[in-house]
Amino acid sequence: MIDLHIHTNASDGQHTPADTVRIAADEGARYIAITDHDRIAGLAQAKAAAESAGIGFIPGIEISVQGNRELHILGYYIDYNDPALARECEKFIRLREQRADRIFDYLRNKGFALSEEQVQKHTSQGAIGRPHFAKAMVDAGYVSTVREAFDRFLGTPEFDKVERTKPTASEGISIILSAGGVPVLAHPSMLKLNDEEMEGLILSLKQVGLMGIECYYSMYTTEQVSKYLGYAKEFELLVTGGSDFHGESTRPGVKIGSGMSDLSVLEEDNIVESLRSGKRKVTGQSGSECSEDTAF
Repeated sequence: MIDLHIHTNASDGQHTPADTVRIAADEGARYIAITDHDRIAGLAQAKAAAESAGIGFIPGIEISVQGNRELHILGYYIDYNDPALARECEKFIRLREQRADRIFDYLRNKGFALSEEQVQKHTSQGAIGRPHFAKAMVDAGYVSTVREAFDRFLGTPEFDKVERTKPTASEGISIILSAGGVPVLAHPSMLKLNDEEMEGLILSLKQVGLMGIECYYSMYTTEQVSKYLGYAKEFELLVTGGSDFHGESTRPGVKIGSGMSDLSVLEEDNIVESLRSGKRKVTGQSGSECSEDTAF
């Protein structure tokens, strides 16, 4: 069983990188990828924990890009020691901090007088994000659940006006490629595009370097899995998938490896090997050189 879409408290997840890996081990995972939002700070700790647990580890990232609030590009086998990548992530953090100020103002206009301390208590080493605001709103009694906070306030078209500056999709893909990574389109179902729009997006992203598509995901139906596998075949893209695990307090019911029900199709070893092949294509490395960041 593998899971290639996992978050820690280095961004907006609940658990530390080491604890997240331990949870993955307890769930029976054989390979995992940590893919924090716009952050690489937890990868070294996660890699060390994976080595101790005997789990295969793929260093990753999930970069938010322009075009749609849910348009995210996953990057696999990135070199998280790359100075240029570190600089980009620092830039992302500054932009998130600027957005946090606007979110405070937005919520005040809604009648929610949250203090910075109330929100900061839910963060760790990452910048303040929407899940941290949602948890603070639950604590203050403004909403009953994190899901309600998103549905009514933090995930609405009105909230989109508060959105931060992001790189273009081309820039996001370039950042991943420059760090030796394999760029993959995350959770396409969340984009809510029709078939023609989706095909156009995938084609445009492939033209600027996209190499894969997330064909398995916690919230997919069987029909959606088949559709995205079809796109992967049509556009000659790598197939990946994962749970998008954040922890029970942030995303209830989503477990590492199984998602919301069953991601057992991810037992296919060729998914990991295909990513390694993609990595070799990006860097021009041999198979042995490519395995440096993977624990077995």
